[in-house]
Amino acid sequence: MKEYLLKIDKEILLWINGHHTDFLDQVMWFASGKLSWVPFYLAILIVLILKYKKQSWWMIILILPLITVSDQLAASIIRPIFERLRPSHTEGLQNILHYVNGYTGGQYGFVSAHTLNVFSLATYLSKTTSKNLRWLPYVLFPWAFFVSYSRIYLGVHYPTDVIVPIFLGFLNGLLFFWIFRKMKPLIFRDSNIHNR
Repeated sequence: MKEYLLKIDKEILLWINGHHTDFLDQVMWFASGKLSWVPFYLAILIVLILKYKKQSWWMIILILPLITVSDQLAASIIRPIFERLRPSHTEGLQNILHYVNGYTGGQYGFVSAHTLNVFSLATYLSKTTSKNLRWLPYVLFPWAFFVSYSRIYLGVHYPTDVIVPIFLGFLNGLLFFWIFRKMKPLIFRDSNIHNR
């Protein structure tokens, strides 16, 4: 069973990575860029501030530990435990994959920190704004899937490297939503974001 799943994992990777074009190369390179989404993040922050005014700061402050936890969970805990080589560092694959701008990533790829980060953020913000910004999940989750897909396209992650942190991201986002709900009454004793 394990061998079969690994075979499917490899085949899906090769199919996605193999269907490349110059245009898609640039799109997926952009999607995986660390600074590519700064304007997007700023737009989200502006929306939160305009909608929630002074109450937005507690929601925003929690984003930093949220991303720190998800990033460290992927890079410092899960990867050292499993030590699964990225496809771009795997013998038999590394020479047949298509790479963009020579990018091959670090040694280990399970799990994708990109995916864990974006799904943690998408889940957290979708839950904390569910009463007032019902359209936000329709922006955040397609964005999260797009970023995650780009990691497979670029040949630096297997599909399972991306699928597992999607679920972990949901859990991490829900954890910080729970923290937000528990702490909010202590910070804003006279107001309730969800009942404005």
